[in-house]
Amino acid sequence: MEEAQKKEAAVVTVAEMFVKALEHEQVEYAFGIPGEENLDVVNALSRSDKIKVVITRHEQGAAFMADVYGRLTGKAGVCFSTLGPGATNLITGVADASGDAAPLVAVTAQVSTDKMHLTSHQYLDLESLFRPITKRTKTIMRAETVNEIVRLAFKYAESERPGAAHICIPEDVAREKVPEGVARKLLNRPDFEREFADSDSIDRAAVEIARSRRPVVLAGHSAVRSRASEALTVFAEQLKIPVINTMMAKGIISYKNPYSMWTIGIPQKDYANLILEQADLVIAVGYDIVELAPAKWNGSDSHKILHIDSRPAHINKLYQPEVEVVGDISDSLYRLARCCDSKEEPEEALKIKEQMVKEHEEYAKDLSFPVKPQKLLYDIRKIMGPDDIVVSDVGAHKMWLARHYDCYKPNTCVISNGFASMGIAVPGAIAAKLACPKRRVLAVTGDGGFMMNCQEIETAARLHLPVVFLVLNDGSYGLIKWKQEDRFGYHYCVDFTNPDFAMMGTSMGIKGLKLERTEDLIPTLEQAFSFQEPCIVECPVDYGENTKLTQHLKDVMRQLEPKMC
Repeated sequence: MEEAQKKEAAVVTVAEMFVKALEHEQVEYAFGIPGEENLDVVNALSRSDKIKVVITRHEQGAAFMADVYGRLTGKAGVCFSTLGPGATNLITGVADASGDAAPLVAVTAQVSTDKMHLTSHQYLDLESLFRPITKRTKTIMRAETVNEIVRLAFKYAESERPGAAHICIPEDVAREKVPEGVARKLLNRPDFEREFADSDSIDRAAVEIARSRRPVVLAGHSAVRSRASEALTVFAEQLKIPVINTMMAKGIISYKNPYSMWTIGIPQKDYANLILEQADLVIAVGYDIVELAPAKWNGSDSHKILHIDSRPAHINKLYQPEVEVVGDISDSLYRLARCCDSKEEPEEALKIKEQMVKEHEEYAKDLSFPVKPQKLLYDIRKIMGPDDIVVSDVGAHKMWLARHYDCYKPNTCVISNGFASMGIAVPGAIAAKLACPKRRVLAVTGDGGFMMNCQEIETAARLHLPVVFLVLNDGSYGLIKWKQEDRFGYHYCVDFTNPDFAMMGTSMGIKGLKLERTEDLIPTLEQAFSFQEPCIVECPVDYGENTKLTQHLKDVMRQLEPKMC
C-alpha cells in the first residue's frame, strides 16, 4: 500500500509540469479566464505558490495586461484562455504585443487530440490562427516535450526583437503523465553575453558624424528596451546633437534636456519633421520602422542615415543606411562619444525648441471648459512624478499625449504605436500597477477606447489597485473625426452617446468623480490618487482643438520652411 502511494505521489501531469516550467521562467502573474478545456492547467496554477493568477473579465484584457507587463519588465507576460472563442478573444492583445515588441506568451486550451481531425465543437486550428501574429506557435502533443516547448516559447518571446509566442495544450494531453527522468528536467535560462559592434563600423560611423554639419538623432523603442537612455544623453550632450524620439521612446532623454526636440509621429507635419528635414545625417538609434514609417520623414529618399541598434537595419527602400553599427547600443554610443568631436550648437533646432516650449506654456492658465487637451496634459505633468506612469489608449488623445506630455524617463508614458489598438489603457494600467506597485499609474483614455475594455474596472476593484482612470468624454471617435474633417471638411458615423462614467465607477464598487470646471482638474486628480483605490475621473474635453492644430501647423510650416532652407 505504501509503495503504491509513493508511486502515485511521483505522478506529474503535463499541466503540472507546465506550471513548474512557468515557475522556472520566473513568471509572476498569469492573466486569463478558465474554461472547461483548461481545467487541469488552472488546477495546477491553483497549487503554485509563485504565480499569482489574475482572473480578468475578457480575454482581450488578459492579453493587454500581459502585453504591458512584458513591455515594462522585459520579462514575458503570460495570458491564458480556453479554446475557440476564448482563444480568438486573445488575438488583438497578442498581435499588439508583437507589433509593439513586448514579450508575451499566450497559452490556449484545445480539444482532445482524438477530435482534432474532425469537425468539432469550438475547434479551430489555433496554430494556424496564431502563426501570423507570433514569433512561434506550438501545440504540446507529447508529454515529454513540455519543458522544451515552454523554454522555446520564452526564448522567442524575450529575444530581440521581442514579441508574442503561443502554446496550445489539448485537453487530453494536459492530463497525461510526464515520464520520469530527463523529461521532467527543467531547462536552463541562459544569460546571454552582450554583443558589441565591430571597430570598423564604429570608425566608419565616426567619419560620417565628423562630415556632417547638421546631424540629428532619431531614437526609437529599441533604445528603451536596451536601456540606452544614459548613453544617449551623454552622446547628445557631448556632441551637441539634437534628439527626436518616437512615441514609444518618450523620455529616452529627459524633455528638460536642451538637446531633446521631443516627439515625432502625429499625422500632421510638426516641428520635429522640420528639424529632420534640415538634417544632413539622421542617426537612427534603436529605430523601429513599425512605429514610424520611413516615408513619414524620408519620403524623398534624400537623407543620409546612420543605423545604431542591436540588430541589423530593416529592409525598406526609404531606409538605406550608409553605415550600420550593430551591437549593444549603449556601448556603441559611448565609443562614438569618445572618438567624435563636439559639433557647434544646433542653433536652428534650439530656436525651434524655444517655439515648442512657448506653445506648450501658452495653455497653462487656460480655464475654458470643456478642458482643452493642451491644458489637460500640462496639468497632468504637474501632478505626475518623474517615475510615475501614464498609460495611453489609442485615439485623438494619443496624438496630444505624444505631443504635449513630456517625460523625464523612458517607460513612463506607455503608448501603443506598433499595432496601436484601442482598448489597451484600462487593462494596461492594471498591469503597470502590478509591475510597478510603488508608482502612481494613470490611464488616459478616450470614451471610445474606455468602453472597449471597461469591464476590467471590476478586475482593478477586486485587486484593490489604486489606479486612476481618466476618461476623456467627447462622445465620438475623435481621431477619426479629426482625420475626416481634415480630409473632407465634415465627419460621419463617429458620434455616440455615453453612460455617466463616474456613476459607472460607483456601480462597480469604486470611486467615481466628474470634472465640472477646468480649475478643478489638478485637485480632482490628486483626490482620486488619495483614495488609494481605483477611481474613474470623467473629464469633458474640447476636441475643437484638433483641426485648429492642423491649421496652426500648416501656417507654421509655411512661415518657417523658407527660413530653414
